[in-house]
Amino acid sequence: MSADLRTEVCILGGGPGGSSVALQLAKHGVKAVLLEKSTFPRDKVCGDALSGKVMRTLERLDPSLAATVKAEAAAMPSWGVTFVAPGGRALRVPFSRNTGLGEAPGVILPRLRFDDILFQRAKSADGITVLEGTAAKSFERMSDGWLVRVREELSDVSSRLSVLQTDNRAPTTISCSLIIDASGANSHFARSVAGLPMEPKHHAAGVRAYFSGVRDLDPQGFIELIFLKDLLPGYLWVFPLPGGRANVGLGLRSDVVRTRKADLKKLLSDLVSSHPQLKDRFVDARMEGSVQGMGLPLASKRRALSGDGYLLVGDAGHLIDPFTGEGISHAMISGVYAADVAHEMLRNGSVAASEAKQYDERVWKRLGKELAISTRLQRMANQAWLFDFVVDRANNNPALADTISSMFTDMDLRERLKKPGFYMDLVLGRALKH
Repeated sequence: MSADLRTEVCILGGGPGGSSVALQLAKHGVKAVLLEKSTFPRDKVCGDALSGKVMRTLERLDPSLAATVKAEAAAMPSWGVTFVAPGGRALRVPFSRNTGLGEAPGVILPRLRFDDILFQRAKSADGITVLEGTAAKSFERMSDGWLVRVREELSDVSSRLSVLQTDNRAPTTISCSLIIDASGANSHFARSVAGLPMEPKHHAAGVRAYFSGVRDLDPQGFIELIFLKDLLPGYLWVFPLPGGRANVGLGLRSDVVRTRKADLKKLLSDLVSSHPQLKDRFVDARMEGSVQGMGLPLASKRRALSGDGYLLVGDAGHLIDPFTGEGISHAMISGVYAADVAHEMLRNGSVAASEAKQYDERVWKRLGKELAISTRLQRMANQAWLFDFVVDRANNNPALADTISSMFTDMDLRERLKKPGFYMDLVLGRALKH
């Protein structure tokens, strides 16, 4: 196989998933080339909330990196989530029983900054060669690996691979044994090579905008998930940021968007300006910039995450939580697993599909139960009366409110939401025990 650049692993995408792959591969001493079509810092349309899972994954990946994120001046500590039921009643659910004491479990930090922190660390990792402003345009499976043809997205020589700047020429082909695709929701590789289609029932469309001057933002950084009747089975979010700013957006399943012929950008603007539950909070608010859109491939259907010579990470593998919309932690968790499996396969001399399946097994063992429960919750969220009922009972029943709070960290408790007996207990007023 003849190519301009030879490596063991080619990583597609430098977001949290791809950067996590690179950092974990560096720990194993595996050489890799990371292709990133943008130049950093670059914005990413997202809610900007970094859950406790994100922070725990960061700590395991690189404790100093986690400390950097926590110390970031633009970060907002987050102690919990407030669910607002369709009827308008709110349920405040802390992530920890010790809210306000010690270190907050979560952080809210704009992706423009968070992604750049991870990416810059990946660029400095031993054995990792980074090509910014460079995208993969085609993939050819060879007898001894892959031949990846690339193109420069930008002409700025400073964005190219530093070791190749001596002759001002970026590579046009890269050969590798294994491809790890972390290139996101619009992954060309996942669609054209891995064969993962965009299925509207298992995909969501989202929009978000930044606002200043929003009233009544939670001083403890509780994120708000507001389930308006107009949006079910989707929801609107308000995530507080320092200085009275907020990330505000909404998400709705793509098949519902098509059926309703919804214009989500217009809908977001209309809701914050005129909806009875929102308009007073946004009366003095000012939008910063414009409303931006995003696609969210959901894990409401289990898919193959690997094949002959490749592994799919994060959004490229359709791993977004179907209820909460969380994708950052799943990208990072799957990225670490991908690097571990890649190291083992390369050490054993085989990247065949049969060997790569161990990656699927690890990811689904870690995330499968949680995602199955979230899929059930997504379906239940379309029942406004049931949502209102649970929130009303929880507000009047401290034991139930405590149980729901514990469900964020206890999968066995969260699984109770799938069982009819849980709701029978609520109807009959029976005690709820952890």
